[in-house]
Amino acid sequence: MVSHPVQVIAVTGGKGGVGKSNVAVNLSIALSEMGRRVVLLDADLGLANVDILLGVSARRTIAEVLSGDATLLDVMVTGPGGIHIIPASSGTQSMVMLSAHEHAGLVQAFSSIAHQLDVLVIDTAAGISGMVTNFVQAAQEILLVVTNEPTSITDAYALLKILHQQQGTAHFRVLASMVRSHHEGQQLCNKLRGVAERFLDVTLEFEGIIPLDEHVRRAVARQRAYVEVFPKCPAAIATKALAKRVDQWPVRNRARGHIEFFIEQLCQTAEVL
Repeated sequence: MVSHPVQVIAVTGGKGGVGKSNVAVNLSIALSEMGRRVVLLDADLGLANVDILLGVSARRTIAEVLSGDATLLDVMVTGPGGIHIIPASSGTQSMVMLSAHEHAGLVQAFSSIAHQLDVLVIDTAAGISGMVTNFVQAAQEILLVVTNEPTSITDAYALLKILHQQQGTAHFRVLASMVRSHHEGQQLCNKLRGVAERFLDVTLEFEGIIPLDEHVRRAVARQRAYVEVFPKCPAAIATKALAKRVDQWPVRNRARGHIEFFIEQLCQTAEVL
């Protein structure tokens, strides 16, 4: 079966605590509310947290898909807004350790659901490990979540540098998280852009902000998505605006819009790193 084009978006940040998983979860729900068929892949193969954020029960994980004990349809959990979640599990092997049989099985697994989705959102792990760069490099679009803290900016730059130098990645989209205004977010992006474009041949596009909002913390405490439980809060409004922009992103290379291409790139990248 030949799949139709699927938008594959990696949500990453280089550093933990920047709100990356919250962005991935709430962006997925906002896209689903727009009528898009969305699958959210928890790609933190060492410390799964998407199911915890949403308070959903995951009986099976992607580890069982890799072992051949389950299909993706067996593993997927329905979340708020009608999104489908592919849960990870603590201690799952990294992509670099996949056998040829597991590699082929993963390609087949994703191919079998490609006709059922429009957008695949990947919530990567924190940090700049090979596991993170594997998923990010294989995606169509990279949404880099950054906060206005020196460690966040430094780690974001480190991730940009690794992806550019090792894989030639040259295009990134920047989302300023937990900032107080659009102006602060723009300044944050300009700060990162100034360093990145001076020393690396890359392009950074500013995709807006997710404002500092107490409703986000309250939603996390309730294990709910803020776009669902507080749909009119500032963070929810900003996330829905982001979803509308994401929906308009062009497919620069249509070959990359097929899910088989994503998995093949993911596995090939893992073999190189």
